[in-house]
Amino acid sequence: MRTPAATPDPRPFRILIVEDDDTIGRHLESGLRANDYAPTWSRTGSGALAEAERAPYDALLLDLGLPDMDGLDVARRVRDRFPALRIIVLTARTDDIDVIAGLEAGADDYLVKPFSLSVLLARLRAHLRRQYTAAPLHEPVLLDDFVLDTAARRCTLDDAEVPLRPKEFDLLAVLARYADTAVSREMLMARVWDENWFGSTKTLDVTMASLRRRLAEAAESAPRAVRLPRITTLRGHGYRLETDPA
Repeated sequence: MRTPAATPDPRPFRILIVEDDDTIGRHLESGLRANDYAPTWSRTGSGALAEAERAPYDALLLDLGLPDMDGLDVARRVRDRFPALRIIVLTARTDDIDVIAGLEAGADDYLVKPFSLSVLLARLRAHLRRQYTAAPLHEPVLLDDFVLDTAARRCTLDDAEVPLRPKEFDLLAVLARYADTAVSREMLMARVWDENWFGSTKTLDVTMASLRRRLAEAAESAPRAVRLPRITTLRGHGYRLETDPA
């Protein structure tokens, strides 16, 4: 059954497929086109990097086992060059360390092969819907020496901007909105990823670890001692952003 992609503007979403397997590549290309996406298929990492520079894309479907370079290197370079681009890793690697490596390299999500086209389309729609939903125009949130401006999507610590990836910013925004309140893992997955998310929530743990690291690095590089909200892990439940750790 044909599942139309809900788009916020008349143009179809442009999807860059990076897959060296002919059967999988053709299946993805034809399946996406049949569902109102505009796919471009590249069989190599270098070709994908060149294509990403040539035209704007909304999402990248990335196989890790490429003939010319490691897919993780492609993810890192794309994430550095195009921070807003959604990256979904498609991999046959099932070990936790491989999944974590993909997320650490900048991927927003991953699917382990073999997977169904319907599952891929559901994940893709969820990511694109959140990417193109306008952020609410709230007043900036002030927490200690830390400011989160959701309208401008800027995070600053002692007036210095903290570079955050899209999911890191979204995760921090939810925690800041409910500062000093316990927020469950289920709520974070629903608000930051998708309300119908199913499967592993390892992506939450990896994103949280990366967010903590970026905030700590920003605090360490500040010219003076700063007060930084602390993200506390609540075992068996979720997390809490504490505005007064003392």
